[in-house]
Amino acid sequence: MTQMRAMLFDAAHKPLRLATVARPEPAPGQVLIKVHACGVCRTDLHLVDGELPDPKTSVIPGHEIVGTIVETGASVDRFKSGQRVGVPWLGFTCGTCGYCKSGRENLCEAARFTGYQIDGGYSDYTVADERYCFPIHGDYSNAEAAPLLCAGLIGYRALTMAGDAGKLGIYGFGAAAHIVAQVAQHQGRQVYAFTRPGDTDAQDFARGLGAIWAGSSDDASPEPLDAAILFAPVGALVPLALRALVPGGTVVCAGIHMSDIPSFPYDILWRERRIISVANLTRQDGEEFLTLAPRIPVQTTVTTLPLAQANEALSDLRGGHLTGAAVLIPE
Repeated sequence: MTQMRAMLFDAAHKPLRLATVARPEPAPGQVLIKVHACGVCRTDLHLVDGELPDPKTSVIPGHEIVGTIVETGASVDRFKSGQRVGVPWLGFTCGTCGYCKSGRENLCEAARFTGYQIDGGYSDYTVADERYCFPIHGDYSNAEAAPLLCAGLIGYRALTMAGDAGKLGIYGFGAAAHIVAQVAQHQGRQVYAFTRPGDTDAQDFARGLGAIWAGSSDDASPEPLDAAILFAPVGALVPLALRALVPGGTVVCAGIHMSDIPSFPYDILWRERRIISVANLTRQDGEEFLTLAPRIPVQTTVTTLPLAQANEALSDLRGGHLTGAAVLIPE
């Protein structure tokens, strides 16, 4: 088989289009993966909505990939054909810069990202650098495992940046939040969920996952928060979250893109409150979280759709009509 189906993104031709393209061949150090599932991430939405600059021309989106290796390139020694692996957002780093050498490869200036500068998993097959693939642990189905590769990984990094916060606010209760809430409770934290105004379904979902309170993002927090994680890419939430914090608390902005943050009085930042962003992930994040998730165990809530319905999945995500995560199934 030399061809495959793929959903292509081209900035000049929206929405995504289903096409038949040449199946990629693995270069040295790469593996060819038969895609079984690919999660639909908000970053994919930012890509197709033109909010991320300079994507690869006619790129195949998708960076929450779960599949089976069917061929290995020269010099591959971490994986063999037949193994199930996951492919995340981070697809390449230089390995030689100061960031890479100091354990901060997520900040590498030469980094390249799956489904953005590297073709991703909205397709029958994909190739990936073996160094940036992870074995999938536990009894997760392919669809259940897919959201762990970004919603889980970025959420885990955001939770780490929240420090030892006991009372944790989560703004935007979608794919990442529903995973992070489970990890946070496993760690003994209390979760307060803030959703789109009036989204009672999301609030019920959060309470069902153990949140001790759930309400609208414009509601005052019932308790002062030690930290808040913002998954919703809405800059106006930053001052709201700051007002909810105790002195010394942290607002973690977990998205790759966010609308502008409005001005706010210094008083709500004073007393050593801080705002921090999360940029990408490291392979150490992946190794830690993907080992931890089945031990908790984290359970993902997914809605599966065929590959050809990628645009519908993105539309549902844009409109806030998903519970948990959407996952595309190529077969």
